Amino acid sequence: MGKPNLFLKVIARIQGTLRYKLLTLVLFPIVLIMPIALVLAIYWGASTTYAQLYLKVNTDLSVSHDIFRRIREDYLAQLGRLTESYAFRTALEAQQLDAVQAQLAALKRSAGFSYLRLLDRRGNLYGGPADGPVPAKSSPSLVAALSGEPRVAVEIFDQAELERISPVLARHYRLPLIDTDKARPTRRNTEDRAMMIRALHPVADTQGRLVAVVEGAVSLNGNFAFVDTIRDLVYGPGSLPEGSIGTVTVFLDDVRITTNVPLRPGERALGTRVSNEVRSQVLDRGEVWIDSAFVVNDWYLSAYEPIEDVHGQRVGMLYAGFLEEPFRTALWRALGMLVLLFLLLMGISSLLAVVGAKSIFKPLEKMSQVVRATRAGGARRVGALASRDEIGELAREFDAMLDLLAERSRQIQAWADQLEHKVEERTAELQSKNQDLQRTIRALRETRQQLVVAEKLAALGELTAGVAHEINNPAAVMLGNLDLITAELGPAIKPVEQEIRLVMEQIYRIKDIVNNLLQYARPDEYAGYLAQVDVNGVVEHTLALVRHLRKQREFVINLSLQATVSVEINEQELQQVIVNLVVNAVHALPAGGGEIEISTRDWKGQGVVIRVQDNGMGMDDEAIGRVFNPFFSTKREGEGSGLGLSVSYGLIRRYGGNITVTSSPGEGACFCVWLLSEPVMASDEETIEEQLHALL
Repeated sequence: MGKPNLFLKVIARIQGTLRYKLLTLVLFPIVLIMPIALVLAIYWGASTTYAQLYLKVNTDLSVSHDIFRRIREDYLAQLGRLTESYAFRTALEAQQLDAVQAQLAALKRSAGFSYLRLLDRRGNLYGGPADGPVPAKSSPSLVAALSGEPRVAVEIFDQAELERISPVLARHYRLPLIDTDKARPTRRNTEDRAMMIRALHPVADTQGRLVAVVEGAVSLNGNFAFVDTIRDLVYGPGSLPEGSIGTVTVFLDDVRITTNVPLRPGERALGTRVSNEVRSQVLDRGEVWIDSAFVVNDWYLSAYEPIEDVHGQRVGMLYAGFLEEPFRTALWRALGMLVLLFLLLMGISSLLAVVGAKSIFKPLEKMSQVVRATRAGGARRVGALASRDEIGELAREFDAMLDLLAERSRQIQAWADQLEHKVEERTAELQSKNQDLQRTIRALRETRQQLVVAEKLAALGELTAGVAHEINNPAAVMLGNLDLITAELGPAIKPVEQEIRLVMEQIYRIKDIVNNLLQYARPDEYAGYLAQVDVNGVVEHTLALVRHLRKQREFVINLSLQATVSVEINEQELQQVIVNLVVNAVHALPAGGGEIEISTRDWKGQGVVIRVQDNGMGMDDEAIGRVFNPFFSTKREGEGSGLGLSVSYGLIRRYGGNITVTSSPGEGACFCVWLLSEPVMASDEETIEEQLHALL
């Protein structure tokens, strides 16, 4: 029962308050629509990204397929160039079989054929042994070649066929099968067949009659150069992001017989098998697979297509793919940034809605409170408002209307009083004269009161003009009394020592703010007398003025005073500038303390440069551009008024000098005060700029 009642209270509050109605109207689309848009954006981004990745891997498979076809045609072309060469034809016509075999052996070595031999017109080994010829494996490719048509195709050789070609070749093709997750169950433990690219090219005499057939085959089993060549062409440098690898594999049935997919570091995944899901789609149904698949030990964006032999049977698969994890990581990183951006936008929008509603309805709520107070007989007003829009103007007009009504009520009451006096006048002349005298006295009293008010207003104007100067007097009195209290109480002051110290610090802060305001507003009125000043001595005297700052944080000041030239300036003002720079440096130091370096040196024979450098938090370019603006401060709240650097800059510029600053976030700041031996007065701005530009 508690939750429904709370819900009803919330609904009633929303319905009964205009502010909550507006907030509901503004926040409802933000809270409802933006999450829906975020979910749709995430879904669209993920689906679009994977659609593009599937399109790429499909393109990679198409390129691999085309390279596979070109490699087969290249092997056939090499046989064609051999059979059409003059040396080969001459040796064959002269029945120089040793020379023919030598040319076949040379081509076998250079082109990488697994075997290469010459067949006669019946398909038997040309010039075979006396106990009987060795017939070639019969296939449509051999039939076409014996008819005079070159052919190349993929064919599967079993152990018997390999044995007829070469017992050594037969023993070479025995690949142990490795148990692979998700593969179709099988009782086989060895793959002893070979997938060959078999090329046959007829050899014709000068009359165009078939005299022989050159047969060559290239085994794909363990042929790493074959898959590495395709991989290097498909997944060249820059085709994949860092961390992803492109792979190409040739399958015999569902067994990897050559691949660059790693089983473990430095070992290829030969003998592993494809998943049953991929085998069913590609080998059983003859369809192309384009999807994410688990390959050996990781997820790859994969593409498979069936490999058909010369008989049109599906005997294996060609695979191309690349590691999915880098793409998935990049996708989730991008989606995470999108979520953060949406949350940030929602937060900013909600904050703006709440702040906007507050600024709009605060005047209305005050007006409502004034109406209720007026109805109860009070004299409340809306008062001053920061709002300058129509609602703020309405509130001010509302106050003016209430003031006018009050004035009218007062006038009506005055008229009623006058009417009563007139009635009394008619009853008795003496009473009338007395009443006239009383009215005259009252008028004189009101006139005197108005004059007093006018004088007070004039005095208030003068007081306002000089309030900055007058604040220093009570501040000095308070400081004196606090010193007297401290001296009188002695050790008894311990319980309130911290509070008295805090009051004194705040009074000094008031005096600093007042002095800064006066010096910033009327710098010419506070110009001191000029004298030749030893800058090194001023710096040393300044250290005593900032010694108390060690109570806030520990710091070390390193001095390097090498200036030999004196400058003409007001010593107290220069000391104030150095104090301001040192105080700012102390405030910029980390909580654990730091170092401040103060150095002086001669400046091109024209003056002296004072350098104040700290190892504090530093400033960015935006803060550097505004650091000399009045009331701008990078300090924590309560540590400054933002006038110190502005006043210091005005003081130094008055004497023709300059203050520069260099800083980087986290690397501290360096302020340089450039002083001329003979100052240029502030009125000659053009001379100041020309001279500084020439010297700096």
